[in-house]
Amino acid sequence: MSTIKCYEVIIVGGSYSGLAAAMALGRALRKVLVIDSGLPCNSQTPQSHNFLTQDGQPPKEIASLAKQQVSLYDTVEFLNDLAIKGVKTENGFEIQTQSGKLFAAKKLIFATGIKDVMPSIQGVSECWGISVLHCPYCHGYEVRGLATGILVNGDGGFELAKLISNWTKDITLFTQGRATFTPEQMAALLSHNIRLEEKEIQRIEHTEGRIKYIAFKDDSKLEIKALYARLPFIQHCTIPEQLGCILTEDGYLKVDAMQKTSIHGIYACGDNASRMRTVANAVSMGTIAGMMVNKELVEEHFTI
Repeated sequence: MSTIKCYEVIIVGGSYSGLAAAMALGRALRKVLVIDSGLPCNSQTPQSHNFLTQDGQPPKEIASLAKQQVSLYDTVEFLNDLAIKGVKTENGFEIQTQSGKLFAAKKLIFATGIKDVMPSIQGVSECWGISVLHCPYCHGYEVRGLATGILVNGDGGFELAKLISNWTKDITLFTQGRATFTPEQMAALLSHNIRLEEKEIQRIEHTEGRIKYIAFKDDSKLEIKALYARLPFIQHCTIPEQLGCILTEDGYLKVDAMQKTSIHGIYACGDNASRMRTVANAVSMGTIAGMMVNKELVEEHFTI
């Protein structure tokens, strides 16, 4: 194990939220280390939307420009590595990386995102973020008016169908078996001409991630252009839980309005702490986290 290098703040995760936190802290003259493994969850998404000044830009380009700008602050350092363990110490925390490096800091910010759990349907992972979508605010405009599927059953499927009907009237709900809607929900769906399909999907036929049609287990097919899915997920990084941070019932890191977790000195921002999964929201949460960490450090130093 190498000698411990000390910082005021360690940020685990160097995508939009982590970079926003790093910029706020760099501008506050804080000594910061950003540890990032270089595997963002939107790595195959061709364009990012609903983010002022960057609408339609590739996510990698947005992140690259952000890192370039944050790098101008000489108190911020970057490490391409994977954080694998965290320990609470008398003066703060220690973080160990996969390569065997050890770092210490007074405060931690986790901007580590979440990992989507793909269903056992061939083609979903290849289309994820391209034509299998999670958010109409991010992608709905680009597939407006097109034949669209929704891969959710029950209450979640009903609520998503209502939302998607704002962008297209050509909607099919795929329930992967018997539909579990209430009679009232069923009547509402039918009154809005939203079709139900209970047959199980076997695969998604696509060309470079763009859907051509849905193939069912009975060998029938249905042409659609986009498919919305609410996939289960797990936290990309388990260190916050190792350190005692509480998760919400939905599996997100529980934070307050200032991005504080349940453990003093640990903050979280971005997709790991919010269902509002957009670049704009990640940047906002990261900026707040960086500002609030700096304020906490100031308050602890400037005692009366």
